[in-house]
Amino acid sequence: MPVATRSGRVAPTVFERPRIVAAVQHVKRMRGGAQSHMMRCSDNHYYVVKFQNNPQHTRVLANELLATRLAERIGLPVPHADVVEVDGWLIEHTPELRFELGGTHTMPSSGLAFGSRYVVDPMEGQVWDYLPESIMPQVRNLDAFAGMLAFDKWTCNANGRQAVYWKKTRERKFTATFIDQGYCFNAGEWTFPDSPLRGVFGRNDVYKNVIGWQSFEPWLSRIEELDPQEVWQCADSVPPEWYGEWDAMEKLLEAVIKRRDRVREFIASFRDSSRKPFVNWVERVN
Repeated sequence: MPVATRSGRVAPTVFERPRIVAAVQHVKRMRGGAQSHMMRCSDNHYYVVKFQNNPQHTRVLANELLATRLAERIGLPVPHADVVEVDGWLIEHTPELRFELGGTHTMPSSGLAFGSRYVVDPMEGQVWDYLPESIMPQVRNLDAFAGMLAFDKWTCNANGRQAVYWKKTRERKFTATFIDQGYCFNAGEWTFPDSPLRGVFGRNDVYKNVIGWQSFEPWLSRIEELDPQEVWQCADSVPPEWYGEWDAMEKLLEAVIKRRDRVREFIASFRDSSRKPFVNWVERVN
């Protein structure tokens, strides 16, 4: 029977599975600490797949899915996310599908993995993980970096903000998509050691259009006004094997809900830091 928890919310006995796609082909190894791999899946889309026994922490999968769902709720450009079923036979018979740990090669675990859909089909366009400052004005959604800053402060992203830039063939402008939410909620710790320079992009030029609090809209208000029930719903589809006991997830969600009212405080701390990121801020600073 369902178990009532201290928040009064019923802990799921079976998680509400999102759409699950099956991995059918290994494509290539990706960069990054989680040693993810690009795979083609049964829906004919390409996904960057992170496995449960990745070198970082199993919880980064839960973080990826939960944070992506939250970011979608407030309208930020993040990749589509799915749970990917990876069969043991495919892993065993694909020599390239391995982790490299201390000079040895280890097989990823089979079962439910996290999949972040590749932002554009390789046959339809290209993806860049870096653009020089001179090209940034050609990014059509540059203002979304302010919204993502608000999100990263809310979720205590312990990593620098990661973004990729893509465009389809014959398009002139780039689109920024914010990837890699695995270190939200302080990675596997699920704590909130806030710091002014955590969870921010590495260059100030993406914040040049920030002139005051209005530059964080509509995303900031959406965070502050987000119905707590929607936060809970975002966690319902996270496989329990990615995080363990429901009690830990419950504590995390309660903390996330409480932090909605402190996002302006966290942004102001970054604004007033030695980095001075908002050179065009014109509103009076109290």
